[in-house]
Amino acid sequence: MNLHLVPKGKLRAAVVGAGVFGRLHMAKYEALPGVELVAIADPNEVSRSAAELKFGVTAYADWRALKGKVDLVSICSPASTHAEIVRGFLEAGAHVLVEKPIATNLREAEELIALAAAKGRVLTVGHQERFVFAESGLLDFSDAPLKVECVRAGPWTGRCTDVSAVLDLMIHDLDLIHRLVPGELSDVRASGRALRGEFADEMTANLRFRNGCDVRLFASRIAEARERSMRLVYSDGVIEFDFLTREVKNTTDRVLKPLDLSDPLGAAIGSFVSAVEGGSRTLVRPEEARRALETALLIEETAALGVPAARKVRAPMGVALSA
Repeated sequence: MNLHLVPKGKLRAAVVGAGVFGRLHMAKYEALPGVELVAIADPNEVSRSAAELKFGVTAYADWRALKGKVDLVSICSPASTHAEIVRGFLEAGAHVLVEKPIATNLREAEELIALAAAKGRVLTVGHQERFVFAESGLLDFSDAPLKVECVRAGPWTGRCTDVSAVLDLMIHDLDLIHRLVPGELSDVRASGRALRGEFADEMTANLRFRNGCDVRLFASRIAEARERSMRLVYSDGVIEFDFLTREVKNTTDRVLKPLDLSDPLGAAIGSFVSAVEGGSRTLVRPEEARRALETALLIEETAALGVPAARKVRAPMGVALSA
């Protein structure tokens, strides 16, 4: 099969992974001006055929068939495959948006960041909730919170079982926390449990930053009901987000916009395409995704060892971690 012809001047886009989230990416590319969705890749014949029929694009079983034939790509495959696929497309000259996590170990993450820089390609990571927070105004505050509590829980779905609930769920909150709280960690304590497979399906983590901020996180993919919330304590009051009801409680004098959860994926893909077209910086830099990954792996390590980890987490390759 051959890729269909693309109108002159349009960027050729593809998606690797034709599952639920991959199909959402396809729909966003299809709706963007200046972009032509040309192909999808997925080893699952049923998923591949359904996406091919719905979007009218060329479908491949092997993502390698797309190398050198597209300008940009979304990687929506299982987390354990991210590093290999991202590397392959960067080497072939494509710009890449990879769903979280950027990789499953730090060595691979750093190799991908270096490769993207060497090739002059855009590499960004799908921490879409960053766009929600940026729009709300929360990322504009000059001071860090004194305390943060995050809950992200839901019933078992059978998805993302190749990694733990930390890399599947909690990493979203870790990305936000590192954006809100500058500096290094001084202490990590964590405990988890695995009920459905090899990796932890539930994790509780307590982080302490060197600036004194305390963070408590809970992530579960085996909960009886969905819960998604964040509570931030500042010197002048408390801000609470309920992401399911979209309710915001704010006792501070800080001005916040209502939560807009209508289309964070559209915002992320739009930002990615704009960076490809105009050379602007994406909202989520790969170095920041690497930082969230480092903390996630430290939480997993601490839980596995059963003892607190009181050691520094180094900044990623000299890149500033706060605005």
